[in-house]
Amino acid sequence: MMTPSQTQQMADNAQLPRLLRVAQHLSEQKDVPRLLDALLKEVLYLCHADTGWVWLYTDGRPRAGLNCLCRDGAGESDAVKEAPQWFRPLADEADGAGGIVEQCFAAGEPLTVALTQTPLNEVDKALLAALAPQAKGLQLWPLYNHEGLVTGVLQLAYDKPVPRNLQRLGEHGHLIFQSLLTYGGIALSNLSQVQELKDLLDAFIKVLAQAIDAKSPHTSAHCQRVPVITEMLAQATCDDQALFPDFSLDEEGWYELHVAAWLHDCGKLATPDSVLDKSTKLHTLHDRIDEVASRFATLRAEIQFAYEKACLLNPADEPACRQRMEEDIGALKEELAFLERINRGGEAMAAVDQQRVKDIAARTWTDAWGQEKPLLSDDEVYNLCIPRGTLTPEERQIINGHMDVTLDMLGSLPFPRKLQRVPEYAGGHHEKMDGTGFPLGLTRDQMSIPARIMAIADVFEALTAKERPYKTPLKLSEALGIMQRMRNNDHLDPDLYQLFIRSRVWRQYGEKHLDPVQLDVEDGSAFL
Repeated sequence: MMTPSQTQQMADNAQLPRLLRVAQHLSEQKDVPRLLDALLKEVLYLCHADTGWVWLYTDGRPRAGLNCLCRDGAGESDAVKEAPQWFRPLADEADGAGGIVEQCFAAGEPLTVALTQTPLNEVDKALLAALAPQAKGLQLWPLYNHEGLVTGVLQLAYDKPVPRNLQRLGEHGHLIFQSLLTYGGIALSNLSQVQELKDLLDAFIKVLAQAIDAKSPHTSAHCQRVPVITEMLAQATCDDQALFPDFSLDEEGWYELHVAAWLHDCGKLATPDSVLDKSTKLHTLHDRIDEVASRFATLRAEIQFAYEKACLLNPADEPACRQRMEEDIGALKEELAFLERINRGGEAMAAVDQQRVKDIAARTWTDAWGQEKPLLSDDEVYNLCIPRGTLTPEERQIINGHMDVTLDMLGSLPFPRKLQRVPEYAGGHHEKMDGTGFPLGLTRDQMSIPARIMAIADVFEALTAKERPYKTPLKLSEALGIMQRMRNNDHLDPDLYQLFIRSRVWRQYGEKHLDPVQLDVEDGSAFL
């Protein structure tokens, strides 16, 4: 026959493995709802409670208060979810208001309530009518974080009187139970802090991306749209079993790609605005085509003055002089219109047009001090003869340098292990499969699949963007045609490009983010 103390010792020893398993189970949870679900199941068992829910403190806007997390139904299989309708704003201390939940939170002490003896306010009555209509007693336990601060309240409901002690935990039941709650509270606090830091990082990278886009209205929202295309194509790659049967992303992998996509152009913060914002060939701090136009206006005035002088000297030649004047002014207008047109840039500039710019530059005009000068300066000729786009080779090099800055910036950050591939993903979107890209000249085999995905996303967004002043927004047929040639020239990954077309990512994105006039392709098979 065992003594009572021996019996108690056996009970304590029997509960110890369970408590250790509970502690391990709580530590394995990776999000707040699952942690609370595991905690509630154990608490209901240990306390012989019929149901329960948790209140978590939030200092969010517009008011601080307690969020209720509970199960939708009565079954234990129902997930613990936030119930916004039961939110308890914390009253000002001067008000002295609040129900039993607020009292437990403020006091930081357990609270037992016999419903047959304790009147409740209307808010508590409504809550019990919805979550525990058969309850005869309640027990509330404060939850503490690692700093000893109350972060929430565990509320248990009993369809019978609240037991005076926790028989399943033995002689030291309340102490063991409070320790379990403290462990759960600390685990909950740790998860909450991790989520808060993650939310802060998300907000920071989005603010950074917005700052990059705000530097130039001509690339507005580029950093916000590339992640959309990236994640759409990444999902298609995960779903594909033909070309990419071994590729998949877990929750951490998705977040790593998400961060990289938002930060892919962070180096543009160091790019001079005069280059990043160069919308025409003659643009510096302003478009110098206006200065060129003023010289043409001076030439026009000289032609008109010559006409008037010739008419005064020989009135009989007035008709011939007028015709010559009109022809000369017409030629000036045509040349100025030509310069204004090529100043906007484009996909290609013919050699004959470049020669015409040099011929125009050979003409002279007279400035305000009576000095003759070339109609176009050497720098203006150099810029107007840019064969493609609006950037000179030197300016293109500055723009391309944003990738070096991106790698330097991201490489200097102490990314945790789960985000260590962010620099590689973000820094590869200008690489080409044949190794002729930048900044590192990587080949296809040297690049990860996510980096190759981002390269396609970046190209497609840039081609279809509506904010670029040096070109009209390309229609889907034009954009896909260019990308097809890039694939043929070994610039884009052929397998990912094929998946991009077959999965119709281009169409799904276009329907949400492009103008209807750009959606001129329904079947992309012609671009495979």
